[in-house]
Amino acid sequence: MRKFLILIFAIFIASTIVAENRIVVSKKEMTLTVYNDSDSILLKTKISCGKNFGNKTRRGDNKTPEGTFKINMIQPSSQWTWDFKDGKGKIKGAYGPYFLRLKTPITTMIGIHGTCYPELIGTRTSSGCVRIHNDEMLKLVKLVKVGTKVTIEKDFE
Repeated sequence: MRKFLILIFAIFIASTIVAENRIVVSKKEMTLTVYNDSDSILLKTKISCGKNFGNKTRRGDNKTPEGTFKINMIQPSSQWTWDFKDGKGKIKGAYGPYFLRLKTPITTMIGIHGTCYPELIGTRTSSGCVRIHNDEMLKLVKLVKVGTKVTIEKDFE
């Protein structure tokens, strides 16, 4: 029993000192980069972000929030639908395979997710979320967890 308790304690200590990856989103460069604790790049990909420049101040302003947040949920989203009001109706898979929900002060509706419109990556087209290619989302979701820090940089410094 004592060896078992020592093993459990060692696993607990090891899990608490393991460094975590972090995400940096550059709205200026339209990129999302995942860094490890040594500042090595694990993933770098193009993004789309809010239609409007600046920091999100209210729901519906079509701006991507700026600051440091945490992922508070990782949700499978391939079955989710959305009507883009473009005459096509509700589109299944609009959010790609996963939605990484961010804890922001304005709304819980902001996240990093895939897209059904990959041709729009690299443009300002969202209501505030950060969109990436679906295949990149499949890579990203393996590098993060609930609690991962996400820094979204300002449009202009």
